[in-house]
Amino acid sequence: MSEEKYMVSDMAHAAKTGALNENRIHMKPLDHISGYDVRPGFYEINGATAIPVGVNFTIHSNKATSCELLFFHRNEEKPFAALKFPSNYKIGNVWSMIVFGIDIEDFEYGYRLDGPYAPEKGLVFDKTKVILDPYARAITGQSVWGARQNGIYKARVVQNNFDWGDSEQPQLDMEDLIIYELHVRGFTKDPFSGVIHNGTFAGVLEKLPYLKNLGITAIELMPIFEFDEALGRRDYYGRELMDYWGYNTVGFFAPNTGYTSVKEEHQEGTELKNMIRLFHENGIEIILDVVFNHTAEGNENGPYFCFKGLDNNIYYMLTPEGYYYNFSGCGNTLNCNHPIVQQMIVDCLRYWVTAYHIDGFRFDLATILGRNDDGSPMDNPPLLRQLAFDPILGKTKLIAEAWDAGGLYQVGSFPSWSRWSEWNGRYRDDMRSFLKGDNGKAEAAALRVMGSQDIYPPEFRGYNASINFMTCHDGFTMHDLYTYNEKHNEDNNWGNTDGSDNNLSWNCGFEGETLDPEVRYTRKKMIRNAFTALLMSRGTPMFFMGDEFGNSQGGNNNAYCQDNYISWLRWKDFRENSGLHDFVKYLIHFRKKHVIIRKHCGPSAIGFPELSAHGTIPWNSHFNGDDHFVGVMFAGKKPKGNGDDIVYIAMNTYWEDVTFRLPELPPRSSMEWFCAIDTAETNPIIKGRGAVHGDIRITARSIKIFFVAHYS
Repeated sequence: MSEEKYMVSDMAHAAKTGALNENRIHMKPLDHISGYDVRPGFYEINGATAIPVGVNFTIHSNKATSCELLFFHRNEEKPFAALKFPSNYKIGNVWSMIVFGIDIEDFEYGYRLDGPYAPEKGLVFDKTKVILDPYARAITGQSVWGARQNGIYKARVVQNNFDWGDSEQPQLDMEDLIIYELHVRGFTKDPFSGVIHNGTFAGVLEKLPYLKNLGITAIELMPIFEFDEALGRRDYYGRELMDYWGYNTVGFFAPNTGYTSVKEEHQEGTELKNMIRLFHENGIEIILDVVFNHTAEGNENGPYFCFKGLDNNIYYMLTPEGYYYNFSGCGNTLNCNHPIVQQMIVDCLRYWVTAYHIDGFRFDLATILGRNDDGSPMDNPPLLRQLAFDPILGKTKLIAEAWDAGGLYQVGSFPSWSRWSEWNGRYRDDMRSFLKGDNGKAEAAALRVMGSQDIYPPEFRGYNASINFMTCHDGFTMHDLYTYNEKHNEDNNWGNTDGSDNNLSWNCGFEGETLDPEVRYTRKKMIRNAFTALLMSRGTPMFFMGDEFGNSQGGNNNAYCQDNYISWLRWKDFRENSGLHDFVKYLIHFRKKHVIIRKHCGPSAIGFPELSAHGTIPWNSHFNGDDHFVGVMFAGKKPKGNGDDIVYIAMNTYWEDVTFRLPELPPRSSMEWFCAIDTAETNPIIKGRGAVHGDIRITARSIKIFFVAHYS
């Protein structure tokens, strides 16, 4: 049997580097199975890979006793060929086979594996089931959004021949990001979006000028790994509810083909790559929201199509009785720190970085990635450490949602090695409470605006740990945050029991939409306050699509199943609320202009500290429970040119006007304070109409921004 192992390691290296061709390494069939010429393949290359002589197929399982490779005609449920791997095609726990002379466009593929059935031990092999390749680069039957699956997922072989040209990734510093979270379908599905290819990657690309004009430097895409939106579909008074958000992954290496404007059979990913390339050329990074905490297979009653049929007791966390732990709230929990699962996750992220040029990842329910086999938190999780130090991911941004559905909350304590950033849930909660006027939140608000160094000590976490946000996909939109005291999720068909009850929202005196001018004025002012605080805070800001022009979900704070006007961005609101959009655009411009808001710039020439908190009297930061005024000053050397860059944010959440003073500037200098923003004004962009002195009056529930400039 020396021939079938002829130069296997050299061939594997050649295949990985693209150097494999029939002239350099001679290969010939060694066996004939089910009408196909075959030989042992490249054991180090997982998945299905097109090579000059055919296709290499590799899959592994610890406990399976046999494996068959299945070929299907397109859209058919029964295979037209089944190739059983000979025993000598297995090394360790890996089967690998080269099938000669096949055209990748002539078939779809899957596997059948046999093995022990002992559910109490977590072993549930079933040789009648078609198993999806966990490394599949494309999954069939998903390209028509909402089309019902027949229960069988199959894979396609993909040609990875996209020409990136000389395109380079922006590689922006974390503190220079303005992150815009969006759902690919919901962003442009609305007929008033003004795009040709509604609800697709191409549609997002059509909105590139809009995002660039707004000042966005990174978009965070809600899940784009292949998911089956029809799973769990149900009818609610004639409306179909489905897995719209996509947090139930079917295939980790495959893009969601339901998000393409054209079918890309065997060229899957082309439209997405083209979108990424053009965003990069315009200086905007791409961050993916990835879901490694669970899969779409669910619990004992869920579908069986991939990991259950490979090594159920390895890929999932199981109780001693063989049931599924559910720290994800979705039925199962991936056993992320098992070496095999860890390797798959690392391979996946490396693939998206190398094949798709992805700039960063946001990890859904990331604390699960730090749990042990039994679900207990680990002090030094091997997966998180591997990702922090992996050389291919060395420039990739890693962002954790540092909590999970099992009650583990690690905001500020997530294992990081100074590489991981976090969604700062305490920023969201403290700032929401402070802005709506809760008592006892002044000191917390000052700390959040100054970068949450009490949560993320720079000596341990660096200066890029905090992702600040007031809103995201999960919860109220910015508009709804000041329109509803309570969630209104009745349309989800769970009796309004789903979604968080801890919204820290304020309806400004009336629940829901109203024509009352006073309520409407207050709501607009509160939205301006929230955006001002967010974009004037140290740390990386993020907000949800449409918040910049007051998009509403009608009070639904958990619109995961709503593929309709509830979740689709309503672009008519943009025309009606263009003033808010222009205000947010100016805030982003102001943040970019004043570098001191974002990062340390060196000591100020006049001796002001880099960060300082103030009450109504300058330098007095001894806040008590009744304080509702907070001033925060940023001061430092201008990165370019002479002089200091000094910015002061004055926040009054009292229900009455307040008088305060700004810190005094050096006497007999040409420096003066100017006001840039007053959220109480209908036209809040002041742009320094004149120098300000002495006592300053700030309107109830409003924010003012001041900066220092030389008076002439």
